[in-house]
Amino acid sequence: MLLKRYTGNLFLGILLFLLLAFFFLGDVFIPKAIDFSGYPMLHSVFVVFLGLFLESIPFLFLGAIASSFIQLFISEEIIQRMIPKRPLTAIFTAIGAALIIPVCECAIIPVVRRLIQKGVPVHAGVVLLVTAPILNVIVFGSTYYAFQNNPAILYGRIILCVLTAIIAGLFIHIFSTKDVVKEEKVELVHGHEHDIQSSKWTSFIDHASQEFFMVGRYFIIGALFASVFQVFMDRTVMADIGQAPIKGTALMMGIAFVLSLCSSADAFVAASFSHSFLPGSILGFLVFGPMLDFKNVLIMMSCFKRSFVVTYVLLVFAVVFSLCLIAGGLFSKGGF
Repeated sequence: MLLKRYTGNLFLGILLFLLLAFFFLGDVFIPKAIDFSGYPMLHSVFVVFLGLFLESIPFLFLGAIASSFIQLFISEEIIQRMIPKRPLTAIFTAIGAALIIPVCECAIIPVVRRLIQKGVPVHAGVVLLVTAPILNVIVFGSTYYAFQNNPAILYGRIILCVLTAIIAGLFIHIFSTKDVVKEEKVELVHGHEHDIQSSKWTSFIDHASQEFFMVGRYFIIGALFASVFQVFMDRTVMADIGQAPIKGTALMMGIAFVLSLCSSADAFVAASFSHSFLPGSILGFLVFGPMLDFKNVLIMMSCFKRSFVVTYVLLVFAVVFSLCLIAGGLFSKGGF
């Protein structure tokens, strides 16, 4: 079992290396007789995929490191002392923690899974999933620069993120069970570290590599589908319904889901739609995308039970969609 796991990770690592070599050194290693100029759309798909890949891999690695550190160096007793007993207080504590957790929407998933396994309440974990990709300095800055002429978009993004976290957290506290983490099919380091007689830091490196490759394989699948959609989507069709609040908001949330952009850069993409879509629809893109996209749903399916993932997806969609329609109404009346 151990040999099989390392063989799989090695194969994926080699595949990623060859992929990068293809893009960066293609002109050197690919024979000139092979001409890809006749397939511009395919080339565009690979370029977009590479952008998503290079943009997100450092954050996935950071998330794997954070998850492994929590698993090996932070005890259940420490975490349980840090989280307040009252649900509402725990929700606001999680929102505060999101401000200092430097991870994106993909990297936060294994971190939250490990925290829940260590004793963090599920509703507090959901708050981290919702808020961590948005409530950080990098996202604040990118959103501000992308919407310098309309700072209300920045304020709206923050307010709607916090409101979504509170509503979703309370809903999960009332209706969800505590058993939401999927059982790991492969035994991680903490289960066999005595057998291999490794030091704790060696175990940390081993655990981080397992976490990274487990999450990375799902990320690659999601990023590939997202890049195909980005290249082939028809922007003229979107412009026709951009001025309809309900349809426009639903469409922008759907686009955010499929494009699977990193929250640190999605504001500039949203700004490119601002002439065709209403402010409420733009907020739908900016708020929903970091909370849910195609690639992180696949990652969630690898970490949490299917029933919880379905509940989370439907809940976040309903809450964000409703809040964006309300915000859009306030924008139209000049009250935002």
